[in-house]
Amino acid sequence: MKEKILGLILVALFIVSCGPKSIAVTGPKYTSSEQINQGKTIFESSCTKCHKLPNPQKHDNQGWIKTLSRMAPKAHLTDDQHQMVYDYLISVNKK
Repeated sequence: MKEKILGLILVALFIVSCGPKSIAVTGPKYTSSEQINQGKTIFESSCTKCHKLPNPQKHDNQGWIKTLSRMAPKAHLTDDQHQMVYDYLISVNKK
């Protein structure tokens, strides 16, 4: 019985460790034009692999945090790339 409980605990810990990681972006970080331009390039090249580019004004800043936290892992973005895309989007967003 103890072995079964221990086995279930180990399986649960494994499943939890494979879940989504913490949100990499919590607000703006990069402000240089070079990093903003990199964010635009990453946005345009990564996002179009799966769908049409969304309008940067589709979401407000918090909406982009939520959307990118779902999409960045699917696009295999690093934390820095994720941040640069976010910073690009809020730099052109009028909301």
